[in-house]
Amino acid sequence: MLMAEQYEEDEISGRAYDARLMKRLLRFGKPYTLQLLAGVLLLLGLSGLELIGPILTKEAVDKYIPAKDLPGLLRILILYGLVLVGLFAGRFLQIYITNWVGQKIMLDIRSQIFDKLARLSISYFDRNPVGRIMTRISSDVEVINQMFTQGVVAIFGDVFILVGIIVAMLVLNWKLALVTFVVLPFLFWVAFLFKVKVRDAFREMRRRLAKVNAYLQENIVGMRIVQLFRREKLNLEQFQDLNRGLMESHLKTVLYFSLFYPTVELLSSVAIALILWSGGGMILKDALTLGALIAFLQYAERFYMPVRDLAEKYNILQSSMASSERLFELLDEEIAVKDPAAPQKLTMPLDSVEFRNVSFAYAGREWVLKNVSFRVESGETVAIVGYTGAGKTTLINLLSRFYDVQEGQILVNGRDIREIAQCDLRRLMAIVQQDVFIFARTVEENIRLGSAISGERVMAAAQAVSADRFIEKLPGGYDEKLEERGATLSAGERQLLSFARALVHDPPILILDEATSSVDTETEQLIQKAIARLLEGRTAIVIAHRLSTIQRADRIIVLHDGQVRETGTHQELLRQRGLYYRLYQLQSENHAVSKSA
Repeated sequence: MLMAEQYEEDEISGRAYDARLMKRLLRFGKPYTLQLLAGVLLLLGLSGLELIGPILTKEAVDKYIPAKDLPGLLRILILYGLVLVGLFAGRFLQIYITNWVGQKIMLDIRSQIFDKLARLSISYFDRNPVGRIMTRISSDVEVINQMFTQGVVAIFGDVFILVGIIVAMLVLNWKLALVTFVVLPFLFWVAFLFKVKVRDAFREMRRRLAKVNAYLQENIVGMRIVQLFRREKLNLEQFQDLNRGLMESHLKTVLYFSLFYPTVELLSSVAIALILWSGGGMILKDALTLGALIAFLQYAERFYMPVRDLAEKYNILQSSMASSERLFELLDEEIAVKDPAAPQKLTMPLDSVEFRNVSFAYAGREWVLKNVSFRVESGETVAIVGYTGAGKTTLINLLSRFYDVQEGQILVNGRDIREIAQCDLRRLMAIVQQDVFIFARTVEENIRLGSAISGERVMAAAQAVSADRFIEKLPGGYDEKLEERGATLSAGERQLLSFARALVHDPPILILDEATSSVDTETEQLIQKAIARLLEGRTAIVIAHRLSTIQRADRIIVLHDGQVRETGTHQELLRQRGLYYRLYQLQSENHAVSKSA
């Protein structure tokens, strides 16, 4: 099993707050400007209501209680109750609106990510494990949701409250207000240290979470191999190392918050003590009323609540910065295989498929194919054989434009496939691979793959490849829902489904990539009969491991070390006594040994 560290790292660097990233994030909220504005206005109103409570308290203590004015005190209580009702209604609307916006933005971001993933070249998925990608589309998007629901909009409310409290305190008693603000320089210094440390911690935590998810996905998909080769204990130890790293990075963030919050509480307590000392002295000198002191204490408590909240909001912003960097890295990923600016239309019917002096390397200059040239005429069946690693499957990857050639050309009807839109090119072909992917959908949906194909055509295709024999035995028949990756089907049954899937789309080009290697002899015979009947008038490229399956091909191309070494019919190649002859002899000997065994 591969360790998650073996994949390329997506280390992120940047400032603790990146205005460029924030600007891009806020673009996601642009379609919901009115709702966000409503949330901000509600917070502005809530901030104003928060300031009324201490004023009402001051009035009650200084005016109505000393005068024993019960009706006046009752009016104060009623006003206070109305303020509480207003706070309740305002907070409900504000929370609902911002969370509604957050969910809409999550929907948009995930849709954009999925769209980008669907258009990215296969080389991207070669470099990035599924677990890491899943972290982007799930955990990182959820962090962005928190930024919009609990971060950006809520920060406005906290700022409004802070400004309002500062103004109210200065109006109430500017001398006592200045005493309260003595601790602010220390608070700003603590907040600065906090923000410098916390983002690096969050960045490290997201990176380690991606590693854990990647390793989990890898082991879950490969669980059969894990158990067959008794790697449970070893893989557990490796997972524990990754999991321990995630825990340690998380605990580092916990440490910073554990230090920050008590520090803010200590500074707020110091401020309260200073207010009591200075305010008490003023009361003794008749320079301040008791109600004003109580109001000041309430304002001081409210002053440090948004300060503590701002720390939490800053936490969300830090996390969202790290997550947004990763999301934008994915969204900005260069698409290696692009459609041309002005795609050319192919003229039908299909005339030919040609590889002209094609050379290709997956990495660097380690050539997998070297100056490969051959032509497949319309209606011709060409088989490609060779030892493992000769470059057979690479030919199909290039013809499908999963990758682009570095040298040479691939032509369809004489036109370079790089001049054709990828969807138009792939519409011409159907590929049956050795490793068949089955979706967790019904049998019929796995054959149609979302195309507007009638049930009758689906059944006809299944019958043509003899897949109907096992489908009709399923409890639900064609409506039977299959397990993920076809776990309840045999390898042969999955292969037959893939044949039906290819044939129902009736492509001009049929590509079989080791399509019968996982099928038993009886099933292979059924498939060979179906192929012989259905290939009439169709252009076919067959990559074969079993040479017995391609003896009737119009032409056989022998690849060796990325180069075309031999070309001819089965009998012509046997008479040459070259590579094909040795391959055929080797398989014949192995077949004889297996039969005698």
